[in-house]
Amino acid sequence: MRPADTPENAALLEEKPALFAALSPLGRRVAFPADIPAQAADARGKAFNATIGQITDGKGGAVALAPTAAALGGLGPEERNRAILYSPVQGIEPLRVAWRRWQRRAAGSGDGPQASTLPPSTLPPSTRPLVTAGLTHGLSIAADLFGGEGRAVAVPAPFWGNYRQTFANRTGAVMRTAPAYREGGFHPEWPEEALDGLPAEEPAVAIVNLPSNPGGYSPTVEERRRLIASLVREAERRPLVVLCDDAYAGLVYEPGVPRGSIFWELAGRHQRLVPVKIDGATKELSFFGGRVGFLTFAFEPESAAAEALESKVKCLIRAVMGSPVATSQMVVLAALEDPGVEAEVERVRVLLEGRYRVLREALAAVDRELLLPLPFNSGCFVLLELAAGVTATADQVRRHLLDAHDTGLVSIGERHLRIAFCSVGGEALPELVRRIESGVRELASASGG
Repeated sequence: MRPADTPENAALLEEKPALFAALSPLGRRVAFPADIPAQAADARGKAFNATIGQITDGKGGAVALAPTAAALGGLGPEERNRAILYSPVQGIEPLRVAWRRWQRRAAGSGDGPQASTLPPSTLPPSTRPLVTAGLTHGLSIAADLFGGEGRAVAVPAPFWGNYRQTFANRTGAVMRTAPAYREGGFHPEWPEEALDGLPAEEPAVAIVNLPSNPGGYSPTVEERRRLIASLVREAERRPLVVLCDDAYAGLVYEPGVPRGSIFWELAGRHQRLVPVKIDGATKELSFFGGRVGFLTFAFEPESAAAEALESKVKCLIRAVMGSPVATSQMVVLAALEDPGVEAEVERVRVLLEGRYRVLREALAAVDRELLLPLPFNSGCFVLLELAAGVTATADQVRRHLLDAHDTGLVSIGERHLRIAFCSVGGEALPELVRRIESGVRELASASGG
């Protein structure tokens, strides 16, 4: 059977032709095979189930080592059992249902921690999220599905360097950039500028990361409207997959700036615009070591298209890691089922907002002949651009700060430094800024610049 003749591809071609057109050769080839996990699922509930290679008590229960069971003592017996045994390839079903509820509650709430501009009654359909091993794994699956040799991937610059590893280095895609900021403000039309000159009808991918890494910026309502309009205009020219990297969802610190994912406003906006939501517990639930991410499509959960995409994603997960980690999934599920989880998420957001306000005040006094803080209002980061008169590169500044000021930052490209204020106490931020400014001044004086 040729790849185009598979049931999964036939379903996508019929229901979502733009998505099918955007699939990479690998994306068209893959489908979940009828091997061990599928056959084990068929045998679930049978009196004798000798399908899957995990050690049980013969009745479906785990045979756990006492220290392992003790380490999971906060979970109930059933939950502990699930945490020790294999997860289904697509993820533990109660967690998928709970995360979908979390996503949609956040998007449709007028006052929740991720409130967007959409009322609950108008939310578009969304699939049950597929569990991934963190958000980067979700991005790599999207790269396998929609990347590939020569595929254009639009992203605003400066951008998170791992996009290049995930899309360009792994799949041979071509990163096409446009400035994220122009004339001191956010540049909402970056997608069209990045894809300018690409032949009409050639499929492309755009990555929209809000709040952004490394910039720490979320568009205002008007900027968001213009960004959506730019993406829609590009979809008029070609099938366009928009990857909504929602790693920092909800971490917004200024009133009037939408907190919800742009995914909900892109879903159904244009027949050739295909939004994909990539999110997870890493930042939303402050569970960095858990490595629990999710991949969601803008389809009805029980549609043939949703089933086809689930089959393809499961094949990619099965080929790389077998199945996602069950233990951390159960920890996330326990958090989502706790009645105090929203208050806890808000507590972390307020903590970061306090640091954000201290940092804004400290940066307001920085010498603009040395450093230009770029706009930031959300997330975990701020970008500092070296002023035109500073001849040192960002990496030279980074190394000088390490050696002379006991301070670590991230350099991005030739002219930008990233502060991760999420990992520095609020009381220390003014001193951090003072050291950065001193370091840049010392290099500028030494070079006469």
